Amino acid sequence: MEASQAHPARIDCFLRVNITRADVTPTHRLVRWLFLRALALVYLCAFFSLLFQVEGLIGARGILPADELLRHVRERIGVERYWLLPTLCWVHASDGFLLLLCGGGAALAALLLFGVAPVAVLALLWTFYLSLVNVGQVFLGYQWDVLLLETGLLAVFFAPGGLRPGVGREPSRISLWLLRWLLLRLMLSSGLVKLASGDPTWRHLTALDYHYWTQPLPTWLAWYADQLPEWTHAASVALMFAVELLVPFLVFGGRRARLVAAVAFVGLQALIALTGNYTFFNLLTAALCLTLLDDAALPAWLRARLPNDGAPDGRRFPARDLALAVVVLPVSLMQLVSASGLRVGWPSPLPRLHQIVAPFASVNGYGLFAVMTTSRSEIVVEGSLDGETWQAYEFRWKPGDPRRAPGFVAPHQPRLDWQMWFAALDSCASNPWLVRFLARLREGSPPVLGLLAADPFAGATPRAVRAVLYDYRFTDLATRRRTGEWWRGERLGLYCPVVDASLPEP
Repeated sequence: MEASQAHPARIDCFLRVNITRADVTPTHRLVRWLFLRALALVYLCAFFSLLFQVEGLIGARGILPADELLRHVRERIGVERYWLLPTLCWVHASDGFLLLLCGGGAALAALLLFGVAPVAVLALLWTFYLSLVNVGQVFLGYQWDVLLLETGLLAVFFAPGGLRPGVGREPSRISLWLLRWLLLRLMLSSGLVKLASGDPTWRHLTALDYHYWTQPLPTWLAWYADQLPEWTHAASVALMFAVELLVPFLVFGGRRARLVAAVAFVGLQALIALTGNYTFFNLLTAALCLTLLDDAALPAWLRARLPNDGAPDGRRFPARDLALAVVVLPVSLMQLVSASGLRVGWPSPLPRLHQIVAPFASVNGYGLFAVMTTSRSEIVVEGSLDGETWQAYEFRWKPGDPRRAPGFVAPHQPRLDWQMWFAALDSCASNPWLVRFLARLREGSPPVLGLLAADPFAGATPRAVRAVLYDYRFTDLATRRRTGEWWRGERLGLYCPVVDASLPEP
C-alpha cells in the first residue's frame, strides 16, 4: 500500500523537474531583436554624424579628398586595388556620392530599426560603412569604426531571414558566440594593452590623475571628477582593471555569470560616457552586452511579446556560420595574443589569412589608451588679414576659449576636433593633413569652414593661417570660482609654418 502511494509521487516529482528544465532552456530571439535595434541606432548615429562632415573632411574641397586618394591608388596598383581597398567609391567619389552613402546608410539604419529585411539591410550597411572607412583616411580610422564593421558583419549572420521576420526563429549558437567572443576580446584587450605597454601610470594606478583632462573631448563632469581625491582615482583604475581583465572570463560561465559580466561592462561604459565623448563607442559596446543575456533575463512585459512560433533550431551549425568561425576565430585569437605582448610563432597560413581579410577591417585587434598621456598640448589655429593681427578659429567641441565649459556631444563624433587632439601628440611634419587643413582655411573652403564653430573673417579670405601650440590643463576649484575658467593655457610656440598667399597649396 505504501509503495503504491509513493510511485505516483515520484512520477509527479520527475515530471515537475523536467518540465521546469524545459521551461528554462535559454532562448535568444528577443535578445537578438533588441540587439539589432540597438545596432540600428548605432549605425544611424554613425551615418548621420558623417552626413554633415563628409564634404569638409574628404569631399572635393575637403581636407583629404577621397577622389585624390583613389586616383593615387589607381595610378600605382592594378586590378587588385579593388580587393586591397574595397569601396563603392571606385564607382564614383564625388561629393554627391559620398553624401548618398551617408544618407543611404542612415535610411538603411531606419529600415533595420523597423525590422525590414534585416539580413539584406545589414549587408548593405556594412558595405556602405566599409566604403566610407576605406576612403576616410585619418578621419575614419578609429577603433569604434572598425568595431562597428566587425559587429555589423557578424550581425548579418545573427539576424533572422525574411522581409519582416519579427523576432524570428532561434538564432544560430555559432553567430551568438562569435558576438560574445568579440565582446570578450574588446574588453580583455583593453586591459592587456595597458599592462603590455609598461606604462607606469597604469601600473601605479595613477592614470586617472591625468586622464580626465588629457582625453580628447572631456565633458564638464570630467572637470569635477578631476577634483576628486587621489585615492578615488587609484580605486577607479583598480576597478577598471578588474572589469577589463577578470570579468571577461565570466562570458564563458553560466547565465548568471554572463549577467554579472553584462552589468559590469555596461556600468563601466556608462562611467566612461559621463566623463568623455567617445562617440557611439559606448552605445555599441552596450549593444554587444545584450548578447550575454537570454530572453528569460528580460523584463516580463517584454517577454510577453515573444510568440510561440519560433522553432528552437539554434543548436544547428549552419555551414555559412561555420565558415565564418573558421576565419574569425584563429585570426582574432592571434590579435588577442598580440595585445598581451606575447610573441608566438604562428603557422604561416594564419598571418596570410589575416593579410587577406585585413582590407575589410572586420576581424580586428582592440585596446584603447595603452599609454596614458600626462600632458595636454592643444593646437590653436589662427588667421590674419594683414599678417600682423591674428584671430583664432573656434572649434565646435575641442578646448579653445578657457571660459567655455566642456560639453556633451556623443554619440556624434566631430572628427576634425578629434584629429586635432591626435595631431598635438606629434609634430606638424608627422601630420601632413593638418597643413592641408590650414591651406583650405586660407582659401576659404566653405565645406571646411563648416566644420568649425564660426568663421572669424565672415567670408573674407585670410592672407595667412598658422597653428600655435599651447599647454592646457583643467583649472582647480578656486581658480574657476575666481575667473570662471575651466581651462588654463600657456603658449608654447608655433606648431606649423605659416601658410600664406605666397606659398603654393601643399
